[in-house]
Amino acid sequence: MKFGNLAARFALVAVCALMTVAPAQARFWQCAPYAREVSGIQIFGNANTWWSQAAGKYERGNTPKVGAVLSFRSTGHMRLGHVATVAAIVSDRELLLNHANWSRRGGIEYTARVVDVSAAGDWSQVKVWYGPQGGLGTSTYPTNGFIYGNGAPKGDDQFDEPKLPQLQMASATAGGGRMIGVRD
Repeated sequence: MKFGNLAARFALVAVCALMTVAPAQARFWQCAPYAREVSGIQIFGNANTWWSQAAGKYERGNTPKVGAVLSFRSTGHMRLGHVATVAAIVSDRELLLNHANWSRRGGIEYTARVVDVSAAGDWSQVKVWYGPQGGLGTSTYPTNGFIYGNGAPKGDDQFDEPKLPQLQMASATAGGGRMIGVRD
């Protein structure tokens, strides 16, 4: 093989490799780091450990508050649990959540609808908007309750939402949420 052909092949391979490298700001979000970043609650580890880690460190309860973290229990399909931040309170049985890694792996979802379906109205069982299904679906998720941060939540302005690639899942009035893909 001639040196020119070898150099051309090497250049082609190098260009292809560079095209697959994610930009420095790209991030595959998991729910726990996202909730920590947005809420300011300094708990580390899998989502299923947040409730017990919060004991004695943060207030916990069954009343939703904007900026609080809703802690989901582990289930057979969700072994590591889940955490999501409360973006808005719609009614005593409906909230809007901001969370990551739910409807799309690694993606951030804003204003996703969640409904309290517990018999006691204590937020111990919820249904959550799931983008690919286009609704709440039939799955019910057990929760521990809400973890309240010390001070005001940071909010999502740090993610500069308008500059992220957006996929409109459904409008908030239709009961959906806005899905933001992995940052690029």
